[in-house]
Amino acid sequence: MASLKTQLAKAGINNFFFLLLGTILLAYLFPDWGIARGDLSIDKLTYYGVSLIFFFYGVKISPSTLRSGLSNWKLHLLIQGTTFLVFPLLILLFYGLFGIEGNLFWLGAFYLAALPSTVSSSVVMVSIAGGNLPAAIFNASISSIVGILITPLWMGVFLSAENADFEIFNTVWALVQQIFIPVVIGFLLHKWLFSWVQTYSKILKNFDQLVILLIVFSAFSHSFGGNMFEGQNILGLGLWMLLLFVFMALGMYLLGRSLSFNRADKITVLFCGSKKSLVQGAVMGKILFPDPTIFGVVLLPLMLYHTLQLILGSALAERLALQQNKEQV
Repeated sequence: MASLKTQLAKAGINNFFFLLLGTILLAYLFPDWGIARGDLSIDKLTYYGVSLIFFFYGVKISPSTLRSGLSNWKLHLLIQGTTFLVFPLLILLFYGLFGIEGNLFWLGAFYLAALPSTVSSSVVMVSIAGGNLPAAIFNASISSIVGILITPLWMGVFLSAENADFEIFNTVWALVQQIFIPVVIGFLLHKWLFSWVQTYSKILKNFDQLVILLIVFSAFSHSFGGNMFEGQNILGLGLWMLLLFVFMALGMYLLGRSLSFNRADKITVLFCGSKKSLVQGAVMGKILFPDPTIFGVVLLPLMLYHTLQLILGSALAERLALQQNKEQV
């Protein structure tokens, strides 16, 4: 039993994964719970929870890691360019060819594409596969900060093309207040609070996950309550997300090889350039999509992609690690 649990964890099927599935099921069965308003509503709790998540994220950012990472600029430029340019442009291309105006799944796919790379799973998988760990930490950290500004700008472009009512200045300012400022304050307090954060890292991780689960529950409760998923081809969406991940992972590998990166850097490019952050997608989405009924549908492509990047990415990391061990024998 323990062996099975270990194997599932390696494939990204951990407790949080099952909690996410359970949260969506709970939202489907009891949507009224997530729609309730009041002084202790989920929306109010998650508003402050989001700011705390990013405050502690700022504390974790090491100034020395950022300084040392600046030297490998070609690697960083490729990863950030893929994250914030190639991904959105690819979805825009597919939208131009196959898109349906007003379809929320397309909006969710573009939102996924405009998001920064994930931090924790990228770093873990790069470490398992034997990649450039300092570069992975640097890129994940920079991506999360840059995404606070770049993601809403991309969404402004897409939503303007859709003739949607989207006030870019107000949205960016809301993100700055709720996310960017807490990150900066946390970063400035790194010297004094980092050891404390390390000591209570498990508790803080559980707190982060709780906030994400509450956001997901609220969003899906509203969407289920509004019958937003009726008649939607969710299986087809899952297949598109699978193809997107495979395409991006393969593309990043080929780009790393064409630029003659060493093995460690190619692994870092592969994992950091093909991943997207569920954490930032959930917390930024609350601001970018203030209508929770719509937000639940928009969030679904990201959750499907997140699941696939965990399962397939973990399997790929294990395979690369095994390959490295064979070469060293």
